[in-house]
Amino acid sequence: MGATKISNYSSEQLVVSAFAKALSHPARIAIIQHLVSRETCVCGDLVLEIGLAQATISQHLKALKETGLIQGTITGTSTCYCINQAVWSQLQDTLGTFLNTPAKEKINCC
Repeated sequence: MGATKISNYSSEQLVVSAFAKALSHPARIAIIQHLVSRETCVCGDLVLEIGLAQATISQHLKALKETGLIQGTITGTSTCYCINQAVWSQLQDTLGTFLNTPAKEKINCC
């Protein structure tokens, strides 16, 4: 299998791909939905809300943090998480532009 040539893709394609990868698991979608619905940071109740093991939640939080979609602050022995508003806005703009691109109408296709 050949190596991926990142230089073959535009910066927009790479950004859309990174966001899509971060959102590619239903547990991550559930985490994002929970965090978006809250006015304050969430400290520790994600395990109860999402219903997955702490280790699994931690893996998904790590993936979301790597893209910058969420941010966390350590308070004592727990970490509190919230949506990174700047990156959330970038996600909305990027995916909105991508998904609102009209598909060309095909003639004699499929």
